[in-house]
This record gives sequence, C-alpha cells and structure tokens, in this order.
Amino acid sequence: MNASGPAPTEIRIKRAEKILEITFDDGAKFRLPAEYLRVESPSAEVQGHSAEQRVTIAGRRHVGIMTVESVGNYAIQIHFDDMHDTGIFSWSYLYQLGEEQEQRSADYLAALESEGKSRDP
Repeated sequence: MNASGPAPTEIRIKRAEKILEITFDDGAKFRLPAEYLRVESPSAEVQGHSAEQRVTIAGRRHVGIMTVESVGNYAIQIHFDDMHDTGIFSWSYLYQLGEEQEQRSADYLAALESEGKSRDP
C-alpha cells in the first residue's frame, strides 16, 4: 500500500465479458463492468463541474473497453468503444467504485428510471 491508499497489483481487461478486473495490494479485488465505469467516468462530460451538473448517461449497456493506458503512477485512462476517453481513473477512485459498486449501480438504475432513460442504446 502506498501513502495515498491501496495501489493496484494487477489490472486485466476481460473484453468478452466487458469487465475490468483490478486487484489491489491490500488484497481487494473488484470486477468492474465497462458500463459501470463508463457511466461513473470522472470526466467533466459525466460529472459536470459540480454535483448539480452531474449527467445520467443512458444507452451504455453494451459498451466495451478498447484499451487502458497508464497515467503516471496514480491512474489509468480507459478508452471505451463508444469513443469516450476523457476520464482519468485514479487508484483511489477505482477502489471507491469497487467498494461502492452495489449502491452506485442501484442509484444509477433509479436515476435512469426517474429520468425516463434506458440502459439500452
């Protein structure tokens, strides 16, 4: 573990399953679906510049991961097959997404429903 929290020891793209598997040096291991990563992207397009500006991204049920690039020693940039690639996923954010996956996914589905949107394209 580094000073800023757990760091990954392994990152794998499971293209057929559309999953990013990430194992951290504290033993935590997460399987993060591409759709989940896409709709939780830390990019301004999704997050806005404040909580009020956050956008619910619809139609990404079938999105996949094309590539993952290292950003220094602290993050990765994910290139999705819908051409989104502007979010920088820090180790701490990926860990948070893993820990909060169940709640965040439920919140996402509720937001889609309340906004009359769908996971399907």
